[in-house]
Amino acid sequence: MSELDPVLSNDTKAILGLQLPTDPRWINLAQISLEEVLTDHAYCEQKAATTCISIIQRYSEKEEMVTALAPIVTEEWGHFRLVLAELKKRGWKLGKQRRDEYVNALLQFCQKGGSEEGRFLDQLLLMAMIEARSCERFKRLSEGLNDAYLRKFYRRFMESEAGHYTLFISLAETYINKEKVRSRWEEWLAYEAEVMKSLEPRGDRMH
Repeated sequence: MSELDPVLSNDTKAILGLQLPTDPRWINLAQISLEEVLTDHAYCEQKAATTCISIIQRYSEKEEMVTALAPIVTEEWGHFRLVLAELKKRGWKLGKQRRDEYVNALLQFCQKGGSEEGRFLDQLLLMAMIEARSCERFKRLSEGLNDAYLRKFYRRFMESEAGHYTLFISLAETYINKEKVRSRWEEWLAYEAEVMKSLEPRGDRMH
């Protein structure tokens, strides 16, 4: 557990079973790097949309999944446009996309060999994990920013995206044994907690 936040809050436990809350220093750093946070957020939404498109293309035979993810593509791209509009409204520009150390660390946990089912499962659980942590970060921003408008802005994002992580887990359970999905999800939660411990909080990043 983090020395800075040794007791997990109830809301953190409620958000998807994440084992480690965001370092409380992150919100203070984000407060002074809002342009960079919004830029990184915009790219996160863009990548979420394009990743869903890639999953649809790769597993086009899985009809229920294609049907479920199609509107998510539209929603995520709409969120990208909302963040882009917020940058423009504040006189800021969309900066360059940055290397996402958090996502890259999660990618290392995905199965590279083994069965097609195992690789498919990890693809969905990777997305579930990213959505889970993003939702938790939106909650932190909605509660901790000094800017009242941005607090409401991120509250809406948190509410809008709160169900995304459960959607990916539900999709996994549609095609794969539920016990296997839940067991692997517990492994993902433990791994993600170690990733969070290893990364220094950076205010210019969403993750």
